[in-house]
Amino acid sequence: MCHSSDAEAWKHFGWMYPNLAEEPCNVWPGFCTDGFASHVIPNPSNLKRLIDVYLEPLIEELLQLWHVGMRMYDHATDRAFMMWTALMWTRNDLPTYGMVSGWSTVGVMGCPVCIDDTRAFHLQYGRKACYFDCQRQFLPTHHPYRRNKKTFTKNHVENKIARPRLTGDQILDRVANISPAVEMPLLLPDGYGSDHKWMK
Repeated sequence: MCHSSDAEAWKHFGWMYPNLAEEPCNVWPGFCTDGFASHVIPNPSNLKRLIDVYLEPLIEELLQLWHVGMRMYDHATDRAFMMWTALMWTRNDLPTYGMVSGWSTVGVMGCPVCIDDTRAFHLQYGRKACYFDCQRQFLPTHHPYRRNKKTFTKNHVENKIARPRLTGDQILDRVANISPAVEMPLLLPDGYGSDHKWMK
């Protein structure tokens, strides 16, 4: 992918909303949260799950730009136009992804792609979660790393194919039975750690 417009999500959005795609001045931004976690002050009362409070003004402005738009002026063409915007995607490091999305990225079920279909395990001493050699299943079928028996798990050839990513409807089906966001921020929804890792 050389440019964001080469991505399937970009093309699909242009197909779904052709009126927005025709206007070159409409903005389709991405939201990058790299380094975002360092601005959250670490202390016992700091609850990372409540990061939504900091994002509310941004969400309100994005909703306004999506539903109402904003009147702008283009000096180059000497014309006024209505600009709409749509947030296409976010880019996060894994800890920040956990804060923003509400999916806990720690522990054995921490991978937001594998979820319960993971081979992560706890180390024998220390009980830390380990994802050693879980990544090879995502490689193409004939990739040489899949047959590498020395660099990864000794004498192991990776034949497992990673399950496809869940669709939006499948995710909605999974979260439909989870209790709604809890009022007390220290409490976790029912089934946390056994069925899911949603914190809110």
